[in-house]
Amino acid sequence: MSRIGLEPITIEEGIEVKIEKDILTVCGDGKELTIQIPKVLEVKIEDNIINISRKDEEKQSKSIHGTIRMLINNAIYGIKHGFEKKLELVGVGYRARLEGTTLVMSLGWNHPVKAESPEGITIEVPDETKITIKGYDKQKVGEFAAKIRAIRPPEPYKGKGIRYEGEYVRRKSSKSGVTA
Repeated sequence: MSRIGLEPITIEEGIEVKIEKDILTVCGDGKELTIQIPKVLEVKIEDNIINISRKDEEKQSKSIHGTIRMLINNAIYGIKHGFEKKLELVGVGYRARLEGTTLVMSLGWNHPVKAESPEGITIEVPDETKITIKGYDKQKVGEFAAKIRAIRPPEPYKGKGIRYEGEYVRRKSSKSGVTA
């Protein structure tokens, strides 16, 4: 039984939710997100409250129930409030700057690394070593942040690399006491 899937979703003020066949559309502030609803689930909207129910008790419908509920909830929250991920550049000479919508980073290589922001994503560089990624689609924000982090993930010996703000990097000690 999915306890998360059974919780109703409240539609916030200024958000419009429509269902056409098996596609749910969330609109507001000039932004729009669509979610494909599986055939094993039924979505009902009554008095600014969305209820999601299963048509049967199969294992697949139970497993997807909570997931779809959270996708709808995240779409409503994202359009109203937005999501953000913060990254830190740790290392000597590691810097980031913004050129239009392109993020340009110096990461210890002999060339700068460029990353173009996808549609619906805004990048801010408040400091040379900090990057903030904002957007209304939680999945796009997370994927773009992971793509940036994957360029130079933190290494365990000196801790250099790109990491999420507050991320703990487990450090290893270097080789010591090697005798020949």
